[in-house]
Amino acid sequence: MILVVALGVLAVVALFLLAQVLAGAVSRSSEPTVAPGQPVEVTILPGSSARTIAVEMQNASVVSARDLEEEVRDRAVADQLKAGTYALETGMAAADVVAQLVQGPNTQSSQSTVTIVEGLTVTEILQSLAAQTGLPVAEFEAALRSGVVSSPFLASSGVDPETDLAAWEGLLYPATYAFSEETDAALILNTMSAELVRRVGDINWSGLSDLGLSRYEALIVASLVEREAKLDADRPLIASVIYNRLAENMPLQIDATVIYAMGENPGRVLASDLEIDSPYNTYRITGLPPTPIGAVREASLLAAASPAATEYRFYVVTSADGGHGFSGTYEEHQEKVERAKAEGIIP
Repeated sequence: MILVVALGVLAVVALFLLAQVLAGAVSRSSEPTVAPGQPVEVTILPGSSARTIAVEMQNASVVSARDLEEEVRDRAVADQLKAGTYALETGMAAADVVAQLVQGPNTQSSQSTVTIVEGLTVTEILQSLAAQTGLPVAEFEAALRSGVVSSPFLASSGVDPETDLAAWEGLLYPATYAFSEETDAALILNTMSAELVRRVGDINWSGLSDLGLSRYEALIVASLVEREAKLDADRPLIASVIYNRLAENMPLQIDATVIYAMGENPGRVLASDLEIDSPYNTYRITGLPPTPIGAVREASLLAAASPAATEYRFYVVTSADGGHGFSGTYEEHQEKVERAKAEGIIP
């Protein structure tokens, strides 16, 4: 019996020591492995969180993310870390890195940034990229048509990208990106495509099975929310209206889809515009349009994944800041419409 107990104790000790070794190995694996003292340049984009900055520094072998986050937390300077380009060295002390981040950039960037805002169509995105990079629009178009840019969502569109760039609607994530001066169109677009995939992958889509939609269809919903909502608080509510109408086989009747079908924003959608013959005209079709109608921000993705639980079927702009009023019945909706007209909120 004593021998059995002793063996058991030895086994526990051995397992403990093994765990410690493995833990040490895991811990060490997060440390920079490049020889210390090597010059390195790191660009921190505007809006980067302390966690994102820590990961960027670790990826550049400047300092471990864990050590940097601890130093930032101990000094309570998470809101003082500045964006920009830093000339640093590998294997630096966390305290020195944090001090520099608080002080600000110490070198001129050898990279340039491009910023794509939410809601743009793929055509508008390519025009913006061309204006910011100096590369021809045709070079970006060719990259999307040729297949050198990829996305797992591309096949879901049912549109051939070689003949119609609408296949890429909603698949390029709007954000600020840093690229070297020599970066080509394909790398820029692949980076944007990969970022959209990453953002979608970070969201909990477990509710989609109840809604009977694929992630691509939810991305279409997110694009509708993006174009319709001005306030973040309205996004889950607008998503609920869309899903409630889909459940009842009601036409979505979203003006933004008509504007997309027209190919330009007339400033005001007229009654005659609602008759346009297009699969994007949600006044004439039931269900979703065939593709997203623009690039979406994370808040719209979250709204599509987790809509508010409501009985709403209608909404209309009711405040000067772009906020909406929501209604469950047409009668309630008309009351809000008339009130908004009387107050000069809508024409």
